[in-house]
Parts: sequence; C-alpha cells; structure tokens
Amino acid sequence: MDDDLRVTDDIALPRAELTWRFSRSGGPGGQSVNTTDSRVELRFDLAATPALPEPLKARALERLAGRLVDGVLSIVASEHRSQLQNRRAAEERLAAVIAAAIAPPPRPRKRTKPSKGAVERRLTDKRRIALRKQERRRPSE
Repeated sequence: MDDDLRVTDDIALPRAELTWRFSRSGGPGGQSVNTTDSRVELRFDLAATPALPEPLKARALERLAGRLVDGVLSIVASEHRSQLQNRRAAEERLAAVIAAAIAPPPRPRKRTKPSKGAVERRLTDKRRIALRKQERRRPSE
C-alpha cells in the first residue's frame, strides 16, 4: 500500500495527514455489533494541508464551506460490518469529495434562441388548447 491517497492523477494526500477515530456502529449487525469498533470517522485538515496547491485549496474551501468545521473535513463510514471495509469506504469517499471540490467550474451556458419552427409549434399548440377550452364553455345567451 503506497503512502499517499490518490485524489486525481497528479494530486495525492499524504496518509500522515489523515486522522482516524473508531467507535461502535449502530444498527443491526449480529452478535459482534456491540463489541467491535467498526464505525470509522476520517478527518482531514483541508485548511492546513500543503498537499494541495493554493488555488485548488481555496476553491475546495469555498465549495466545502458548509461541511467544514474549523477547516477540517470529516467523513463517516459505518455501512460495512468490518472496520477495514469502512476504512476503505471512508478513504474512497474523501477522495471523491475532494476531487469534486477541486474540479474546475463548468463552462458557462451559452444562451440560444428557439428556432422559428419551435416558436410556431408552441403558438399553434397554444391556440389549439385555447380553442378546445373555449368550446367547453356554456354557450352565452
């Protein structure tokens, strides 16, 4: 197992910067559910890491502002019964969250005008529906 957690092809987080905490997982799980610490909480100090370049770090801090507590990102995994599987799930989720946060913004949408045919079809349909509703009314005297 290498020493870094891959986020993208050219960005990796050092495993030394990851902080782990384990606790008992809730919910069903059989006989060992109350004795094993299978719930995993992975914490990563995004604000203090030197692993990300400054522009990417600023973008990630801005996009993840609602999920951060004092610049620290916390990921919880408890869906598996084994601690090892939950550790792997938490690492994958952390990599996915950070990759999405540092991704470049999408290109702005280019506004387009509807074609003349589309405008004509819309207006024709509108007239047909208005006529149908007009025919449903009671005849006026």
